[in-house]
Amino acid sequence: MTVTYEDALATYEPVMGLEVHVELGTKTKMFCGCSTALGADPNTQTCPTCLGMPGALPVVNAVGVESAIKIGLALNCEIAEWCRFARKNYFYPDMPKNFQTSQYDEPIAFNGYLDVQLEDGEIFRVEIERAHMEEDTGKSLHVGGATGRIHGASHSLLDYNRAGIPLIEIVTKPITGAGERAPEIARAYVAELRELIRALEVSEARMEQGQMRCDVNLSLMLPGAEKFGTRSETKNVNSLRSVERAVRSEISRHAEVLNGGGTIIQETRHFHEDTGSTTSGRVKEEAEDYRYFPEPDLVPVAPARAWVEELRAVLPELPRVRRNRLREEWGVGEHDMQSILNAGAVDLIVATIGEGASSAAARKWWMGELARRSNEDGVELAELKITPAQVARVAALVDEGSLNDKLARQVIEGVLAGEGGPDEVVAARGLAIVKDEGALGAAVDEAIAANGAIADKVRGGKVQAVGALVGAVMKATRGQADAGRARELILEKLGVEG
Repeated sequence: MTVTYEDALATYEPVMGLEVHVELGTKTKMFCGCSTALGADPNTQTCPTCLGMPGALPVVNAVGVESAIKIGLALNCEIAEWCRFARKNYFYPDMPKNFQTSQYDEPIAFNGYLDVQLEDGEIFRVEIERAHMEEDTGKSLHVGGATGRIHGASHSLLDYNRAGIPLIEIVTKPITGAGERAPEIARAYVAELRELIRALEVSEARMEQGQMRCDVNLSLMLPGAEKFGTRSETKNVNSLRSVERAVRSEISRHAEVLNGGGTIIQETRHFHEDTGSTTSGRVKEEAEDYRYFPEPDLVPVAPARAWVEELRAVLPELPRVRRNRLREEWGVGEHDMQSILNAGAVDLIVATIGEGASSAAARKWWMGELARRSNEDGVELAELKITPAQVARVAALVDEGSLNDKLARQVIEGVLAGEGGPDEVVAARGLAIVKDEGALGAAVDEAIAANGAIADKVRGGKVQAVGALVGAVMKATRGQADAGRARELILEKLGVEG
């Protein structure tokens, strides 16, 4: 019998551990000079070093080390005075060296924390175990099957372009005390971490492109128990929503196994977007199974304290501090700011204000019409084919009276459809508000003549009835009249005080 999420939490306490891999935005790989640019033909960005050829020697990417230190500082970590790389030995067909150059017990950053804000404004502190440097593996393409996985495939292709891409792995300490909010906390943590990484400009952290991915470790324990339960590790979860769903799904699955008298297997699992569930991958190794030992071909890394402090001094304003400042500047509440954050609109609104729009107008269009369009199209706001400068121009046209909100939405529709910038769409579609007094006066006369009974009510003192006449003018002008000026003209012609 399936155990519901609520029933699981009535019996057990969840314990989480989140491992986030961030692909650094360096121009070259972590230990060689091969390009990291996307889109190249398979196996064209490789060399003897990243292919693990005998005698090829690695050299550490200095920008990768600098990025790791920045991330560590932003996560309130201690930065090691001396650390070194290790060989992590395990077999993967897309790992050409048959070991991964990583860090084990001597990471470059350790013992930090990140405070995350939940939807109701509560702050939850996630403690960081370490952030360490390593390299990515290659990519396997399984051909001939229905699922894209190795099971059922007729053959596999290997692309080593990604082998050696610089990664930073950020590992939390066990997260306890989350209770029923565990899925929300997991999502909030990964979201905050993504914003921090982007603010540092060390990676674009686009989860949908694999530049940032999360491994979700989860176990259950009885209240008051001294020992954590056996954990599962859901690998390579690549969206905020999926992180939340993976935690929720694993809590229910673990509880169902335990309630049925079964035993949780320490294993890796795959998350399925379509069902929100996980399936078994492979038995999870312990650290000793990887046979870590110091990498003999790389010298230790010993960041000078002066350099570390120089990097600390130039850290950008961190996301939560920035959001609080912007919230005060914009005059919005915590809930509204959280909605803006959830929509991925903070930077878009800032950029739109930078192009001359008011904060109110920028928020209005990004969180209104454009958010609606992004939801309909199933894309992120930033992926819409409209720029902050174009949104600012739409807002300016509304402010100067050339457009009303209805017409502005049509202009946005045209820009998104690729018809040009706002002014081009206005001209091509003939959307500008009718300002010619003669044309507007004629439309008013026609509305009064066609709606004599309503006009008489207005003359008789029922001024609120003028709305129907304004509506007739707007209909006649395809919504392009200035509604305020139309009302003034109607009342003037009917001899009524406004």
